[in-house]
Amino acid sequence: MTSDSTAAHPDTFGAKTDLAVGGRTYEIFNIRTPALAERYDIDRLPYSIKVLLENLIRHEDGPHVTADDIVAVANWGANPEGHGQGAGDSAHEIALTPERVLMQDFTGVPGVVDLAALREALARLGGDPARVNPLVPVELVIDHSVIAERSGEASSFERNVSIEYQRNIERYTLLKWAQGAFGGFRAVPPGTGICHQVNLEYLARLVFATEDGRAFCDTLVGTDSHTTMVNGLGVLGWGVGGIEAEASPCPCCCRPSSGCASPASPSPVSPPPTSSSPSRSCCATTASSAPSSSATGPAWPRSRSRRAPPSAT
Repeated sequence: MTSDSTAAHPDTFGAKTDLAVGGRTYEIFNIRTPALAERYDIDRLPYSIKVLLENLIRHEDGPHVTADDIVAVANWGANPEGHGQGAGDSAHEIALTPERVLMQDFTGVPGVVDLAALREALARLGGDPARVNPLVPVELVIDHSVIAERSGEASSFERNVSIEYQRNIERYTLLKWAQGAFGGFRAVPPGTGICHQVNLEYLARLVFATEDGRAFCDTLVGTDSHTTMVNGLGVLGWGVGGIEAEASPCPCCCRPSSGCASPASPSPVSPPPTSSSPSRSCCATTASSAPSSSATGPAWPRSRSRRAPPSAT
C-alpha cells in the first residue's frame, strides 16, 4: 500500500551528501562517511556488502533499520565467516528494502489478486481504493506459461505465442488491467523472453537516478531462484518465494560472501586467457541512469519478435 510516511531521515552517520554527474546534482548516501570509515574497513568490504550497507544507511528509520544494523554491516569484515549459518545464535537480523520486485506470471498473478482484494476491502470500508499500490516498483515478466506446441517451422514462434494467448487469456487480461490500474506496476508481454534474460538486458538499472534528484544502488528480490543471475551486472538480487517478495522490508540475516581471485597478470608459462577464465576484477562497479518508470505499460501484441525489447512506456 502507498506509504504516508513523511518522517525526516535520521542520518545518524552523516552519510547524506551530493554527487555531481553530467551537469546534474544527485542526493546520495556515501558509505565512506567518516563516522563509519574511520572506525571500520569499508573499502575492503565485498561489493555485495557495500551495496547492502548503502541500502541500510539510506533506509534508516528507527523501527525497521537502526544505527546498530548499519554498524553490524559496516563491521562485517571483523569476522567474515561469522555470518549466516556460521553466526549461530549471534546472527544479526537486518531489513533489506529492495528498490524493485521482479515477478513472473506463475507467482505474480496471486500477488496482483492480493492487491485487487485489498482495494476491494478498502472500498467497502469507505476508503479510497486508489491508495493501494505497490510500495516499490514491480515488474512482472510473462514467461512461465509458454509451451512449445510447434517446432521446426518458420512460423513456430508466432503460433506458439498465439496458442499461449488463447490458453491464458483470462490471466493475461487481469495482468493488463493491473498494469493500468496500479501505480508502479509494469507487465512485460508474452513472447519477449524469460524473466531473467529480460531483467539482465532491459530492466536492470545498475543505479537508479530519479527525477527528484536522488541516486542509489539497484537492488531487487525476485520470485525465482535464478534472480541472482543479475548479480553479474553488479546488481544485488535475491531469489525468494512469492509471499516473501510481497513483503518490504525483507528481514534477513547479515550474509556471508564468497568470491574468486586471479593473478594481476598471467604467468609467462600460462596459456592465454580464454572466455571461460575468471574475471580479473570480481568487484568492478558500473553505473547507469535509470530508464523512465512510467506506469503506462507496453502494448500487448498477438505476437512479438524474439529480439524486440519490452517497451518501458
